[in-house]
Amino acid sequence: MENKKVHLVLGSGGARGLAHIGVIEVLEEKGFAIVSVAGCSMGAVVGGLYAAGYYQAYKEWMLTMTRSTVFNLLDFTFTRQGFIKGEKVFNVLREVTGAQEIQHLKIPFTAVATDMLRNHEVHYTSGDLYKALRASIAIPGLFTPVLENGQFLVDGGVLNPLPLNLVQKKEHELVVAVNLNGPATGEKPILKVNERPEAVSALWKWLHLTGQDKENATGDFSPLSDYSLRELLLLSYQMTQDRLTSLMQQVYPPDVLVEIPVDSCSIFEFHRAESQIELGRELCHKALVAYTCPSSGC
Repeated sequence: MENKKVHLVLGSGGARGLAHIGVIEVLEEKGFAIVSVAGCSMGAVVGGLYAAGYYQAYKEWMLTMTRSTVFNLLDFTFTRQGFIKGEKVFNVLREVTGAQEIQHLKIPFTAVATDMLRNHEVHYTSGDLYKALRASIAIPGLFTPVLENGQFLVDGGVLNPLPLNLVQKKEHELVVAVNLNGPATGEKPILKVNERPEAVSALWKWLHLTGQDKENATGDFSPLSDYSLRELLLLSYQMTQDRLTSLMQQVYPPDVLVEIPVDSCSIFEFHRAESQIELGRELCHKALVAYTCPSSGC
């Protein structure tokens, strides 16, 4: 493949974003030079750490994750706007990498967040990396929003889950995009991932309550009857992301599209790092082959 300079666009999708690591590994192994990264939510986290030169350390940390360690990194809080502060995990990363300013990263990087008050995208191209990442991951209703400079900042996926519009490529350069909301495999229900540590807190139990007691309820149940209110909200959010991602691809089609199945893992299943990274590698290989020889089957 002659085109070796790549603009990488990494989408949102929680723990499915661990597949971004596998994609980056394959691109580097194939000799591609990643010249810019734009990311949203988990795509911003992986992309930002890659641009800073710490993605290998991040990968090694993720591979140590268990259900218990993931749970212990969730700093719960009781507010009307979210129940996870999201500060603990970034404090850990900051201890490893030190302070990072986006404008000084090794590779040009943009993180996308959403200003809810003004209904527009916020593009972080300078300033504190971890402040940008914290804003970009703030899934409404789960993570508390970031209040900064009169802005009410939440997950960039609200408006732009796959920020292809931010790429400015030159001739003979490629755009490689990773969509974490790809077509489902149908192997398991989307979002039904109530696996949790053995020592479960009262709050964790509450988060997984279904909206309806099966034993006491009457009437028939739809396939969604077993979903909690939290899961239904996440599923609705995910459907919106699917549609926005599809529209973005139509308007700004990437050269290479890696699609990670939406049911490959759920938002908080970070303990599945090994399988998700391998999935990213596998699907990146397939996408590159499809780009190289789209019809010949070579």
